[in-house]
Amino acid sequence: RRVLDVACGVGLLSEAMAHAGAQVTGIDMAPRVLAAADQHASQSQLAITYRNSTIEHLAAGEPAQFDVIVCMELLEHVPDPYSVVAACSRLTRPGGDLFFATLNRTFKSFLFAIIGAEYVLRLLPVGTHRWSHFIKPSELKAWALKAALEPAGSSGLQYNPFTRRYRLGGDLQVNYLAYLKKPG
Repeated sequence: RRVLDVACGVGLLSEAMAHAGAQVTGIDMAPRVLAAADQHASQSQLAITYRNSTIEHLAAGEPAQFDVIVCMELLEHVPDPYSVVAACSRLTRPGGDLFFATLNRTFKSFLFAIIGAEYVLRLLPVGTHRWSHFIKPSELKAWALKAALEPAGSSGLQYNPFTRRYRLGGDLQVNYLAYLKKPG
């Protein structure tokens, strides 16, 4: 299956999907991280295509090219999250799957993702997140429907900073993963 990793960074998720047998393309706007991702993939003997591009630019030139699109922890950092969702929809083949991970705009997310992660535990640089840019599941669902996508499920995404382990499940109050389908 052809998979697109949006805002792939250094390619950690791209590599995991390539190891699982996917034909992966990763895009990011940061040339330095893409160079590191490409170098590591070469050393690991993985055939991953990395491209310096925005999702909107890619969607304008190559519609309906991917079976699966993953967009992890990006929507809360861009000025127009709907534009990203719509571009992902254009890039997905009919019947394809889309996965978005983002932060919910709740008091609990403010405490955990900003106060806890940035100020107390220093897991992220202070100022990484702006709570006003966090996205409620209802907002993501509305954008998905507007972009001709069908909501297919969601799950909480939990991180334990002490064990450094992630797990799916639990509430959607802080991080959550949304699963969408492209009809067809």
